[in-house]
Amino acid sequence: MSVPFLAGCVRIQVSMGVSANDRVSGQVVAAALPANEADSGPQLTPPSSLSGKVRVQEYKKDGYVGTQAFFSDLTFGDVAQLGSMYSEGSGAFEISLTRAGDTVALDGKADLKSLPTQGADVQFSIAFPARIATTNGNRDGDSRVSWTLAAGEVSTLRAEVSYADPNTRSFAGWAGIMGGLTLGVAVVVGAMAWLARDRTPVARPTTTGTSAR
Repeated sequence: MSVPFLAGCVRIQVSMGVSANDRVSGQVVAAALPANEADSGPQLTPPSSLSGKVRVQEYKKDGYVGTQAFFSDLTFGDVAQLGSMYSEGSGAFEISLTRAGDTVALDGKADLKSLPTQGADVQFSIAFPARIATTNGNRDGDSRVSWTLAAGEVSTLRAEVSYADPNTRSFAGWAGIMGGLTLGVAVVVGAMAWLARDRTPVARPTTTGTSAR
């Protein structure tokens, strides 16, 4: 994912949350102080590949104008496409989410050297479904971390968290279902065998005895 930066007073706010199924939801605000009354600020346009997953609306707050994009149910690969929402972007802020086994890593870089040291509001936050193991950001709880990125500098973003790969969980769930079915079949077969047993009464041998005198 890459987010645009413009000269002057800008506001870039990115917040997202990752679910236990590796799906990402959140929002992006791209706004700036208008140069004149006709200036509508930076415009975000969702790529066709993310149709139905991203909704964009006008943003006006605190004198800033621009757009606000809401996204949901994105894969890690989809997140990388969010940067194409702004065709004039410089690509100065890039982030990626990757999985290796049970470890999910966030890696990012924000090159804000072209921004003036005053008048820039650049923030990024992310929440995970498990406790964050390592990060260079500010912990806002066990599973949430945020960064306030300084203008005029190059910043890096890093975070790692461990939770079960959803594909592995799906296999385990399938194995559990099959185990349950196997047990169920064994119970049914056992019940059928019990019901089909020979119920003919077994004749008991009669015994004759002599009476004592």
